[in-house]
Amino acid sequence: MGGRERRWRVRERRWFPAMPGRERRWFPAMPGREHRWFLAVLGVGAFLRLVAMLGYRPAIWFPDSYTYVVTALKPRPDLVRPAGYSMLLRLLEPLHSFAAVALVQHLLGLLAGVLVYLTARRLGAPGWAATAAPVPVLLDAYQIQLEHLLVSDVLFTALVLGAVCLAVSPRLEGRSRAAVAAAAGIGLLLAAATLTRTVGLPLIVLFAVWLLYRARGRVLAAGVMLAAAMLPVLGYGAWFYATYERTGIVGANGVFLYSKTMTFADCAVMNPPADVAVLCDPRPPEQRPPAQEYIWSADSPLVKLPGITFTEESDTLAGRFASLAIWSQPLDYAGSVLSELARTFRWDRPVYPDAEIYGYYRFPAQPPPPPGRYPATVGAEFAHRYEQGPIATVIVEPYAGLLRIYQDMIRLPGTVLLVILMAPPVLAGVRRWGGRRARRERRAGEGVRRWRAGGDGAEGTAGPAAWVMPWATAVALLVMPPAVAQFDYRYVLPAVPVACLALALAIRRASFKNIP
Repeated sequence: MGGRERRWRVRERRWFPAMPGRERRWFPAMPGREHRWFLAVLGVGAFLRLVAMLGYRPAIWFPDSYTYVVTALKPRPDLVRPAGYSMLLRLLEPLHSFAAVALVQHLLGLLAGVLVYLTARRLGAPGWAATAAPVPVLLDAYQIQLEHLLVSDVLFTALVLGAVCLAVSPRLEGRSRAAVAAAAGIGLLLAAATLTRTVGLPLIVLFAVWLLYRARGRVLAAGVMLAAAMLPVLGYGAWFYATYERTGIVGANGVFLYSKTMTFADCAVMNPPADVAVLCDPRPPEQRPPAQEYIWSADSPLVKLPGITFTEESDTLAGRFASLAIWSQPLDYAGSVLSELARTFRWDRPVYPDAEIYGYYRFPAQPPPPPGRYPATVGAEFAHRYEQGPIATVIVEPYAGLLRIYQDMIRLPGTVLLVILMAPPVLAGVRRWGGRRARRERRAGEGVRRWRAGGDGAEGTAGPAAWVMPWATAVALLVMPPAVAQFDYRYVLPAVPVACLALALAIRRASFKNIP
């Protein structure tokens, strides 16, 4: 071998520090070698999404989809849902293709997997943990199917996940311009999430508390974040007020909370005034339909009232009933929330709330029927204008059949999600119990100094409790729907990537060496 060739080969090698307990070794510099397993998972996820695009053209419709399209083509605040997702549809409207919308949603799903992986690696998670963390969001069949539905949940997931990744970033430390810009970015992402799904609004408070904790009492980052989050929300609220002369960003909070309380409300216990008593259901709770039927069914006491369901009068009356039910029966309310939340963690996936809604979350063997309700039929007309052609879902074999088989086999069981949620605090407890050296450092004040310096002393970390923020976000996303409305399978999926990120970060900080 000539000297020039030997020198060239030496230049093509890089020095990688040895892992603890291992000798140093030379590795050839191969692009992507360090990330090859994640890239393989990402490639499989991209392939599955390509099959979905080929098998179900242009996309799969959900009853809410038509309302989003109407708002996109006729911009106006909707009484039931904020207009964030509709604005995405309007942004893509020049393409005149719902297939393009589905493609963007699939790309957002892949982006979510990339964000989880990169954040976990950046904050020091082991390679295997960082690679495993995005597997559910990349390979879960129900996640892929949700991305092919014309609904707001995928956009909401990406926005919340982006905010979480910024919130645990080391660049938030100190008072630099980068920290201020990161705080503003968090606020804008949370504002967009809130204007996509109202469940994002309580997250603004959660993130503000987290930023105050990270800054150890400094309010600059939290103040910038709150301003960036609330200004767009208040602006949308002004638009909503100008349209309906009502305060808020939607006009259905009381209605949805009323439907929630009808799972347990007992008017004999509540003793409501006469004007509120018209919303009572004499049937015992165990004989009542699912909560959503009290919003949409013609037999609902609320729907039977004069006018549309979401008038200010109806929403206020429903809110009064719900408040009285919760105050009169707090234990029944808590039991209802817990029983609905428990559905999240079942190993199986029983039909709920009914066969129709459950069927929308599976890759269908037959095209969904055309809309039957009046608002949806109007939305279908707008959808034809948007697409400038037919909008019916066309099922193409063998691609669709492969996805149906895949969905029967590959999903994240609820019990596994429960383990993912329980593991971070358990690992943190193990570390606190076994980390004698860490306790000595905290007593000496070194732990606080390291936090303010940017972590635990290693480059690219964000403090020993970095897992807390994604974990708390996941818990909030899972608890809020059963608390204010009802459990729904698609409401679970936005919590999965942040829960998996929390586990990867908790593994980063776990220490088992000093356990007696």
